[in-house]
Amino acid sequence: MPAFAGTAFPRPDPVVQAQVERFVIEQYASGRSLRELAELTDRSFSAVRKILDRHGVRRRGVGAARLGAEPPAPPAR
Repeated sequence: MPAFAGTAFPRPDPVVQAQVERFVIEQYASGRSLRELAELTDRSFSAVRKILDRHGVRRRGVGAARLGAEPPAPPAR
């Protein structure tokens, strides 16, 4: 997102960082992946993961279905 581009270095402004953290938490809860959030916020994958950890957000498993996604169909026999 243009609003967050270039705001991580050298030291993020505390106001902007708070906005980034709110955005990450809200968007992760709505189903976005950590990689998507890293790209959207101009942060690293690990920075996004640390934001979620710092706020006690429980992360989905690797390869987990997005929230609201249709469950896979049972295999045909």
